Amino acid sequence: MDGITTTFLVIGGVGVAVLAISLFVGDVLHFGHPDLDGPFSVPAVAGFVGAFGFAGAIAADLVGGSVGTLGGVLAAIVIGTLAAIPTAWLAIRFARAASRMRTDATPTQADLVGRLGVVVTPINPGGYGEVRVQLGGQPVKLNARADRPLPLGAQVFVVETISDTSVVVEETAALPGA
Repeated sequence: MDGITTTFLVIGGVGVAVLAISLFVGDVLHFGHPDLDGPFSVPAVAGFVGAFGFAGAIAADLVGGSVGTLGGVLAAIVIGTLAAIPTAWLAIRFARAASRMRTDATPTQADLVGRLGVVVTPINPGGYGEVRVQLGGQPVKLNARADRPLPLGAQVFVVETISDTSVVVEETAALPGA
């Protein structure tokens, strides 16, 4: 491997390193923040530099010996640029699509009403126990109150929310498969 190929490989490696840093450290330090999209965003520049370096290294290695040093450098620059432009455009498109991706709404107190659950700490008369319900696909343990005592393992239905972490429940028939 000659010096031209090595130089272009280092350029490609720098592009990949910048992209990795922007992805892994970007949320903490706002390096390459996705709101700053466009032709000079970090993903676009990193994609351009990475593709330029790696495509240039391939071109320099394939044609470098047959056309001489100057021809190898020119081939690396031309082929690297031809590969880098669409790569930068794709990086812009992917970064823009990822930053505008829709997500589910944050669950609220109202989402607890109607949930089925199970008692995990017995509910005593006039006091609180604990129940586990599924919310947003995740198990959530909540303080629970009921009109009558409920034993460990009782199947319950949430009828009211008192707070973000407390609910009123009623016992239901056993759930199928439980």
